[in-house]
Amino acid sequence: MQDDDFDFMQYPDFFGTFGFDDEFETDSADADDDEDVIRECPFLPLRDMVLFPQMVMPLFVGRDRSLAAVQAAVANGEHLVVAAQRDSSIHQPEADDIFEIGTEVAIGRTLRMPDNTTSLLAQGRRRVQVLEFLQWDPYIRVRVRPLRDVEDWELTTEALMRAVLALFEKIVEFNRNLPDEAYTFAMNIDEPGWLADFIASTMGFPLPIRQDVLETLEPMARLHKVNTVLAQELEVLELEDQIQSRVHEEMDRTQREHFLREQMRVIQGELGETDIFAQELEELRTSLEGKDLPAETREKAEREIARLASMPPMSPEVGIIRTYLDWILELPWTERSKENLDVVHAGIVLDNDHYGLEKVKERILEFIAVKKIAPDSNRTPILCFVGPPGTGKTSMGRSIANALGREFLRVSLGGVRDEAEIRGHRRTYIGALPGRIVQAMRRAGTINPLFMLDEVDKLGQDFRGDPAAALLEVLDPEQNCAFSDHYLDLDYDLSKILFVATANFLDPVPPALLDRMEVIEFPGYLEEEKIEISRQFLIPRQLHQHGLAKSGLRLEDDALKTLIRDYTYEAGVRNLEREIAKVCRKIARRVAEDKSHARRIRSRQLVELIGPAPYTKDMLREEDEVGVATGVAWTSAGGDTMFVEVNLMPGKGSLTLTGQLGDVMQESAQAALSYTRSQSKILGLPDDIFDSLDIHIHVPEGAVPKDGPSAGVALATALISAFTGRAVRRDVGMTGEITLRGRVLPVGGIREKALAARRAGITTFIMPRKNVNDLHDIPKRLRQGLKFVHVDRMNEVLEASLLPASAAKKRRSVPSTRSVSTSTPPPS
Repeated sequence: MQDDDFDFMQYPDFFGTFGFDDEFETDSADADDDEDVIRECPFLPLRDMVLFPQMVMPLFVGRDRSLAAVQAAVANGEHLVVAAQRDSSIHQPEADDIFEIGTEVAIGRTLRMPDNTTSLLAQGRRRVQVLEFLQWDPYIRVRVRPLRDVEDWELTTEALMRAVLALFEKIVEFNRNLPDEAYTFAMNIDEPGWLADFIASTMGFPLPIRQDVLETLEPMARLHKVNTVLAQELEVLELEDQIQSRVHEEMDRTQREHFLREQMRVIQGELGETDIFAQELEELRTSLEGKDLPAETREKAEREIARLASMPPMSPEVGIIRTYLDWILELPWTERSKENLDVVHAGIVLDNDHYGLEKVKERILEFIAVKKIAPDSNRTPILCFVGPPGTGKTSMGRSIANALGREFLRVSLGGVRDEAEIRGHRRTYIGALPGRIVQAMRRAGTINPLFMLDEVDKLGQDFRGDPAAALLEVLDPEQNCAFSDHYLDLDYDLSKILFVATANFLDPVPPALLDRMEVIEFPGYLEEEKIEISRQFLIPRQLHQHGLAKSGLRLEDDALKTLIRDYTYEAGVRNLEREIAKVCRKIARRVAEDKSHARRIRSRQLVELIGPAPYTKDMLREEDEVGVATGVAWTSAGGDTMFVEVNLMPGKGSLTLTGQLGDVMQESAQAALSYTRSQSKILGLPDDIFDSLDIHIHVPEGAVPKDGPSAGVALATALISAFTGRAVRRDVGMTGEITLRGRVLPVGGIREKALAARRAGITTFIMPRKNVNDLHDIPKRLRQGLKFVHVDRMNEVLEASLLPASAAKKRRSVPSTRSVSTSTPPPS
């Protein structure tokens, strides 16, 4: 049994013995060696090796059947047949586990080994084909047929042998495991088949390649296969040699540079000069002595400088340690900017920079007042500004920094998905750096800046970690006094920072992170506020940027209102400023062309200057209609009105919802229908009316997604109007969530909804009674002309929104275009 791959080149006693000698037994069995007769011989399966004809090789036999086969061959004076196993892991191979082509071998010396195995010296004689396995116990015996090489010397044989020898010579030069004598012996082989067998046996090719060479009987074909494998092996060896050469060259260059630098250091020492590396070390020590650092940080820096001094200047660690020390020395550890705690001054700065936003300004002034009275007893608050885009969240943070006299830092967290962006990378990584928090502190130069974490609701999360979880330590007053950055590996104090986060929505923010922040809402600007912001900030800025500051150009109030209502649809003022800039560009072009232009821009001139309005006005319905109610909704751009239409058709009582309604709004429609059915007797409806009519509820602007529970009262009102035939007043807008029992629950966005109703010309606004406190957010002057009806139950909504039954009957006598089926029964 051959237990391991064996390289017979390691055995000089065996190398070169290619032919029969006195060590190998011969008997009468040799009498028919030259005849192609079928013979029976003991069989020995080999693991991971192929024995070629005329090759001498030691075999280590340990399996019981293999030992019995060797003993039988020696006792009977027979030759032994060997063939390779297909899978070397099989201990007891069967017929299908053994290759069909093997080698007939003669047995030489046999030796008992200390591990109870037997070593025998075997010499290959010729190729044989295993025809049949005659027995398996106590040893394997097979019937074989000898296979002879097809001797056909061609004109190309000599050329191919020379090519193979040339490749083999190069391989012997590159491969240290092959002795030079291998090539010498190959040069003296004059048969192509023997040459192929010798090289295949010597090279130690993989088992499939060696077996393929053994199974190839035609010598030239066999030599061609060996030639192909040798070319591939030579290519690999040349690549290995190139890699080794590069490594040696790099090592030689490094050693040469080290030797030259040592020489330079000695020469500089003799001349009384200091080398550059020593100068850098001295500068680091001087900077460390002049830096006010915590004790732990100073101790860490001193250890790193000591490590740096003990290293050769060309060591790869030098750059890493030097960068780390630069970060420690350039970060602010105790440096603070002087704060301005004048409350009056801060109020003036905030008013000069922003119009409105009274709640935000009030909270900041409260912080400054407390800081002035008790500078050491109050923690720094962590604020979160939440509101639609363009409402001044980021610019408010900059104004607060100016009012306090602090440095302003801003880090955008939108799209950040890696925790290392917050905490940094450990120094074990190449190119590691601190996180964004520490990097920003280095830019600030003080430990008490105003730090704005912009777009905190846009944080991502993937396999690299959760940045929002890393922010928990940053924004926790109990922990951020000892913030741990992976790169610094030191406690860094963030407690003096005034953190201000911004977000458009609170839903994506994790609850644990939201719990650490004080939320301040930035509502959308009212129309009157946008006009004042345009007057104070937007128009002067755009006139200055377009060179029209001295031109006397003025946008009248009607033009501004048209821009706000018909050319923009937003809660902030970014698009409004773009439209103002567009007007300024048109005027600037006329000025540059020396053409006449208007100095007072009115509403009627906007179409000529910037084109038709992209948004239509929120107008009332032309008349009171049956089955159509006006709801008021909150959007990211402020409030908006929407119409709920109900159509009844003969059918089987099915409900169809269209208008791209969300899940919550669809459930509100189901609840409204259930409430309507439960009130059929009170409404005077027949019991079977809901089973004989199909209901279609549609909310126009189907391309716009709609969701939320606040349309519940509008859905119920439209349904009851359609079933009873009572028209809904067109000047009534409503909002509120409905329950199955007809209760009206509070909703959000009352401020924006009420102003949208007022802008649309609605005179009566129905809202939940529990939302009365929200009216304090609406200035009193803007509540004038709008009647607020506070309701607790749905019957109050119907009383305020539906026309009386007599009026409904009168309307039914007049032809109408309302979308209600004529099968609708009259009200009782």
